[in-house]
Amino acid sequence: MNLHGDRARYDRATAHLDAPLAIVDLDAFDANADDLVRRAAGKPVRVASKSVRCRGLLERVLARPGFAGIMSYTLAESVWLARSGFEDVLLAYPSADRAGFAELAGDPKLAAAVTVMVDDLAQLELIDRARDGGAQEIRVCLELDTALHLLGGRVRVGARRSPLREPAQLAELARAVAARPGFRVVGLMGYEGHVAGVGDALAGRPLRSRAIRLMQGAARKELAARRAETVRAVRAAVPDLEFVNGGGTGSVQQTAAEEAVTEIAAGSGLYVPRLFDNYTSFRGRPAALFAQPVVRRPGVGVVTVLGGGYPASGAAGPDRLPQPYLPPGLRYDPQEGAGEVQTPLLGGPADDLLIGDRVWFRHAKAGELCERFDVLHLVQGDRVTASVPTYRGEGRTFL
Repeated sequence: MNLHGDRARYDRATAHLDAPLAIVDLDAFDANADDLVRRAAGKPVRVASKSVRCRGLLERVLARPGFAGIMSYTLAESVWLARSGFEDVLLAYPSADRAGFAELAGDPKLAAAVTVMVDDLAQLELIDRARDGGAQEIRVCLELDTALHLLGGRVRVGARRSPLREPAQLAELARAVAARPGFRVVGLMGYEGHVAGVGDALAGRPLRSRAIRLMQGAARKELAARRAETVRAVRAAVPDLEFVNGGGTGSVQQTAAEEAVTEIAAGSGLYVPRLFDNYTSFRGRPAALFAQPVVRRPGVGVVTVLGGGYPASGAAGPDRLPQPYLPPGLRYDPQEGAGEVQTPLLGGPADDLLIGDRVWFRHAKAGELCERFDVLHLVQGDRVTASVPTYRGEGRTFL
């Protein structure tokens, strides 16, 4: 990557705009989309909307061959997307949104477009209580716990998501859902975040990187066998299963190689935030960036930019902070970090920055950047070709 050339392009493209601002480099975005499709090897990629959070860009990527459907993160978002014309929306997390379930159960088009996540009979009971007279059949997806258990279960590696781990548990719930009026099991999902969302090539940490690769190799092998057995058990209970979803940006090709999986989930690989730099399995191009203006020059080797304190979710740590990206060579003051209203930046390049110049940052995660900005300016070459609202810009803050 030509970082200096990219900085010059982004500065020229947005010279008519005031910072703070956020951009998406469409050439990088489209190249990243092509790479996801290549790695999926013929299996459709379902786009994780929480990693995009912009209807215009969801429409753009879903218009490309190899992409099909959305994986959403709240029921309110799912309903909004379905009403906006998206016809295949899989809600990836259970919900307690009673108003949303009433809306879903009362509208045949919504009920046909949205699939909800279930891993407990109590969730079905909540949906039934929320129906408010709506009689539409609710499409249901079951979630498999993908975590790796070691030492007889005393050590767990992976996110704490579904309580359903064993094939028999999933099959039992599938039968229970099938026997309950008003529900139909259509899908099975398993998100292996400890593989798809954990980089295995950490800069300057070769031993930890090797340990991660060993863990992930063991996790992939164990999960592939258990997922295949689970799919067989669930299909025996509900033969009309429509899809089996798995994967994530960091594990697309490995998950796509599993015969039992019919579609791949990915989203962060479109923007490629900084947490996705540390993978041996793929190399993406940073596509989403934000710029903060220089507003002070406190001394030699220091500039201060407006705002910038946009930490990502997850366990707190330096890796959750945005990365000062362009010009290269800037770093945070360890005593101040990224500030809510102002952020001092240290390093030799600071002396070449003037009041009003921009510093370009990469967010640690993907879609969370859009909770800070109303608009994404779409850049091609050295021009802004369009400006599209984020969810926030459309007045939609779902979480």
